[in-house]
Amino acid sequence: MKTLVLVSALFAAGTWDDSELLKARDRQDRSTLEKIAGELRTSAEKDPKDTVAQYRLALAESYTAEVAIEMRDKAAAKNAAEAGIDAAERAVAQKPDSPEYQRILGTLCGQIISGNGMAALKYGKCALSAVNKAIELDPKSSMAYLSHGVGNYYLPPALGGGMDVAVKDFRKAIELNPKNADAWLWLGIGLRRENQAEEARQAIAKSVELNPNRVWAKQQLEKTPAP
Repeated sequence: MKTLVLVSALFAAGTWDDSELLKARDRQDRSTLEKIAGELRTSAEKDPKDTVAQYRLALAESYTAEVAIEMRDKAAAKNAAEAGIDAAERAVAQKPDSPEYQRILGTLCGQIISGNGMAALKYGKCALSAVNKAIELDPKSSMAYLSHGVGNYYLPPALGGGMDVAVKDFRKAIELNPKNADAWLWLGIGLRRENQAEEARQAIAKSVELNPNRVWAKQQLEKTPAP
């Protein structure tokens, strides 16, 4: 019953509202994310040509994979990301000019790479090319630059990724939207990898300030001691 209530909230007043998905992601509530994704999968499977239904499923699977990555469950992250990619590819095939559909496809490809470096050979091109397309379609999208940065964070330098380019992407995402809490979080994580502890902690602290409900941000702040 609770799941049905949550899913109904996503479609309140006939509009799409991803706030419940975000809340579940922030508190690392995998059970709720998986249940919502299951409900959305049923809707998507009823009509494979419904691009919006495919996107909604892809987004839910991306959040599910994101939390699985945070909790170091590589197998669950891979399964969710692969399920999301199938839905995202259907959405993109039917509406390739949607920057958000392209962004979520690239994000999901990057999430597979996060748990398996060898997957970069298969999914690396998708991880960057889809988000590159999203940026081309909407050059002022903070979320597109954030997704591009996360892709570069996991993609080896030999394949065009690496920490330097990832940090630049995160800074661009913040420039476009200074209230993007996830961009501040990833900037801090990237800077920490580059041994810039002081600025890293400041960035992650800013993320927590902007979104105090994000469990993973608080965990990352604890892992980044003041110099």
